[in-house]
Amino acid sequence: MVTAIVFVKADVARIPQVGEGIAALTGVSEVYSVTGAIDLIAMVRVAQLDQVAAVVTDHLNRVPGVLSTETHIAFQAYSAHDLEAAFSLGG
Repeated sequence: MVTAIVFVKADVARIPQVGEGIAALTGVSEVYSVTGAIDLIAMVRVAQLDQVAAVVTDHLNRVPGVLSTETHIAFQAYSAHDLEAAFSLGG
């Protein structure tokens, strides 16, 4: 599994619609509206690295209202929640 974090600058008047459009894309697991220099963060989770490019360049960048993106590939997850789930015995 490859995880990419995509920072999205969007047309401010269309942030809800842009977020919903991105969230509907195959390969996008979550979209967050955030404060700061960017407007949205999209989590892309796909099986292979080349699929990240397809999701971002072929689909996400074409959602109406997306002005620019910056993509970061995750190397390792450091989350107590993920570790607990991995070692859970279903109890």
